[in-house]
Order: sequence, then C-alpha cells, then structure tokens
Amino acid sequence: MRIRTICNYVPNMSRDRFAIGVPTGHVFRVERVRGPVWYAKYRLPDGRQVQKKLGPAWTDRGRPPAGYFTKRLAEAWLRQLLDEARRGVLPGLVRTGITFADAAQEWLRFIEEDRGRKPSTLKDYRSALNAHLLPAFGDRPVESIAAEDIERWRRSLTSLSSRSKNKLLIQLHGIFRRAQIVWAVPVNPLARVEKHPLRASGDIEVFAPEEVWALVRAAASVTDAALFLTAAFTGLRMGELLALRWRDIDFPGSVVRVRGSYAAGHLTTPKSGKVRSVPLAPDVASALSRLGQRGHWTGDDDLVFCGEAGGYLDGSALRRRYKAALASAGLRSLRFHDLRHTFGTRMIAKADIRRVQEWMGHADIQTTMKYLHYAPHEEDARLVAEAFEVRMGQQDLGAS
Repeated sequence: MRIRTICNYVPNMSRDRFAIGVPTGHVFRVERVRGPVWYAKYRLPDGRQVQKKLGPAWTDRGRPPAGYFTKRLAEAWLRQLLDEARRGVLPGLVRTGITFADAAQEWLRFIEEDRGRKPSTLKDYRSALNAHLLPAFGDRPVESIAAEDIERWRRSLTSLSSRSKNKLLIQLHGIFRRAQIVWAVPVNPLARVEKHPLRASGDIEVFAPEEVWALVRAAASVTDAALFLTAAFTGLRMGELLALRWRDIDFPGSVVRVRGSYAAGHLTTPKSGKVRSVPLAPDVASALSRLGQRGHWTGDDDLVFCGEAGGYLDGSALRRRYKAALASAGLRSLRFHDLRHTFGTRMIAKADIRRVQEWMGHADIQTTMKYLHYAPHEEDARLVAEAFEVRMGQQDLGAS
C-alpha cells in the first residue's frame, strides 16, 4: 500500500492560534488493489483525531460520478468540515450522552404536556417512531446523526409515498429542534434536508346523491344508516360523529352543534378547537328522529350513534361495516372521509365559501378553496361567448 499526502489544510488564521484548539487536517490518497481511495485526517477542537474514508478517487476526465472524489472535491469536503468544527456546528462535536431514542421520548412528552396534542395525533407519531425512526436511529447519539445519514435513510423508504416521507421528515425536525433546546445539540441536520415535492392534482373523489342513498340502504343497521346519511349531509368528521350527543341535535332550530371529537379512545375538542353549527337537513332530521325512537340511550347526554351498551362506537369496526356496505351497494371503494368531501362539493355550489368554511370547521379558508372548482359557473361561459362574439358583417368581410 502506498500513501501520498496531497493537501494540508488549516483555517486562515495566524500560526500562534493553532495550539489552542483550532481544527486542522489534511487529505491523502491511498493506492489500493481495486483503485485509489481518498481519505481525510483531521484534529477537532477538543483534541480528538479522526481519520475518515471519503470515497474512491476519480482519475478519468470529466465530472466524477456521485460518491467519487477528485483532489479538489476532497479538499472542499475537508474545508467545509473544519469550518463547521470551528463554528461549533459539526455533528458529533458536542457529546451529550443522549441517544436519538431519548430525544424522541422528550419530544413526545413536550408535544403532549406542553403543546397539548390530541391522543390520536400522539398515536400516529408513536406509530411512525416505532415503525421507521427508532429502528434507523434509536441507539445512536443524537449529535452524531448528520444530514447525509438522513438522506441515505429516506432513500431506503421505497414503499412510502412522498407525503408519508415528508411527514417523517417533519417529525424528525421537531425531535432535533427539541434536542437543540434541551441539550444544546449544535445543529439540526434537517435544515439541510429538502422535502419531497408533492404534485397535488386538486381532484377529489365524491359520491353522487343517488350513491349516498344506495350506501344508506345497504347499511347493516339503522344506526349505521343514519350515521352514513349524517356524514354526507353535514360533512362531520368520523370522530365528530362518534362524539355527537342528543343535546347537540337542535330539531326546532334545524342545527347540529359540533362540540367534541372521539378518537383513539379519548374525547377531545373538534379539530379546529372551536364549537360550530351545521345545518340539519330534513332528511337527516327524519333519520335521527327515527333513531331517537329506539327506546333507550335517548337522554340529552346519551350518544346519538352508540353501541349496544350505550358507549362509543369503535372507529375501526365502523370502517369495516362501511366498506361492507359499499360492496353490498356495488359502489366505488371511496374512503369514509369522502362523505365529508361530498358535503363540501355539493354545498360550494349553493352557498358562499365563508359559510362552507364555517360549516366544515376549516381553520384556513385555503382548505375550503379546494372545493371551488366544483361550483357551477354558467355566467363565466356566457362571458367567454360574448368575448368571442363576431358580428355578421365582419365575418362576411373576412370570408371574402
């Protein structure tokens, strides 16, 4: 094995400062049987000496492929590393003694106790941690995880959509941001990791009115039938439907008041955090009135859609019954949430966008605007026709 030192590099400082912790280093090339390889050797401000293999040397002409190094690329890599070490933002420079698993646990505690995230949200975060993040980073010191590590990890997530990958990156960002605050970790590696681009078509799958009624007729029980109809005619989310109580149904005022949401075994506020009112259509009022004649669980504080013992319905079991009703009715395999989209697309054709936003409980009107292209625009078609109207005299002149 033959070693040639190619480049020594130190920051642009006077020589009398080299002995007080200023990082220095050099790169060198090792001639191996399978080809030359570039290495870097450097001393960190805390006195540690590190030797790192950079990658195979590129000896041909032209731009090197990814992962290969020329002399110039090796020098640039070392300059960046020593600069980060000098500024105190080099991953691994600070030794906290904290693992990624410790940081993740602190972040979960923070968003639950200090930020008040809902149990359903926490459940999703824990599921993502256990399935994707802890297996990849759990035992590693949190300060040793660099942007390059995260890039390699996310390239391995071949079975996930871009949206799912972005959710994981957002979660990682929160964990490292919390570690910066609690343990003074110098850098958040997610600052150098870009999210995946998303192509939103803006298209929404919805039911036609006759399909809603076909679904209602195919329901396995009177309770499910009333629930499916209410979902489509009010736009309530599943958790909001499961939390409805009889005192929330104002039959004389033709209004449904949305006060809570039930998910992951916990009763919380609606997603927007605010109570809202939704119109109670006559068909829904009739269905709920018939449901109220069941002889039990009809007090003001009883649940409208309840199990045999009067308790909350199980959301997973409800989704299974919903899919069975779809199949029985011969309908497309749309999600339960598409009943909510059905309400939004039907109502945007009848009411102004502000009222639709209020009924659906959207905190941001931008969310409601995705329904706008479903509104009829007969007047627009007339305006286009007028803009291109040609007088008969002009038309004859052009023909001649």
